Parts: sequence; structure tokens; C-alpha cells
Amino acid sequence: MNIEFINHLNYKSQEFNQTEVVDFLHTHLDDFRDAPAAISKSMDYALSTESGKGGFILVAREEQKIIGALVMNSTGMHEFIPPNILVYIAVDAKIRGKGVGRQLINKALESCKGSIALHVEYDNPAIHLYEKLGFSTKYAEMRLNREG
Repeated sequence: MNIEFINHLNYKSQEFNQTEVVDFLHTHLDDFRDAPAAISKSMDYALSTESGKGGFILVAREEQKIIGALVMNSTGMHEFIPPNILVYIAVDAKIRGKGVGRQLINKALESCKGSIALHVEYDNPAIHLYEKLGFSTKYAEMRLNREG
């Protein structure tokens, strides 16, 4: 397995196909997926050169086929929210439980500085992996969703 590190400094020089990664994430996030447009926006944010934005994308491949992907966004904050948010992580459903997700998260931990937040639904089986890697529940997130 090869893990590609993509950020604003190198994504133009690599053979990076954002649509391929968006499609992979949309497919393999299963019940926890967002619309492709939302996934693409988080990737645009990770690759941005604008002040206060940034992050990176990790793509795990075996024989050129994507088997896992992760999107980390930099929040630009440090005091009241963590400076990093793990926005998306998915592993091909056919090979889950074989350590690909753990390797992606470990590479992400090596690749950024400061604390990391992630949002995970209580019924997501990946919550156990996150806890094993040191993530803990600090807050219950509440949202007031409004249209427009």
C-alpha cells in the first residue's frame, strides 16, 4: 500500500484527480456520506492557499486503485477549537478491518501539528478505532439546521 500526501504545494505536480477521490469518499462513506459537492468543497479548502485555510488529503492505493482516503482541514484557530479537523476518512468496504484506516490516521497525525477534532456519529463503528488512537469525546455537538 502506498499513501499519497497531497497539499497546496504539490497537488498540481502530482497526478491528482480530485473527482476520483470525491467519488471514492462518496461511495465508501456509506450511511455517513455527504453530497459530492460538500466533499469537493472540503478538498478545495484543504488545497487552498488563502490565509487561514489549508490542510491536506491522503490517498491510499494498492496497484493504482484507491483503497482509502482522508481529508484534513486546518481551521486557522488555536485557542477555542482545535487547529485541525479530520473531515472525511473512508476505506473500501471490501477491505475494512485490515488496518488501512489506522494507517491513514497515523499518517495524518504525523502530518499535522496541534490538536485534531473529528465529528463521528455515535452509531458509526469506526468510533472504536478513533478511541483506540486516542480520540475522546469532549462535547456533544448540537445543530440548528436552517435552510437558506
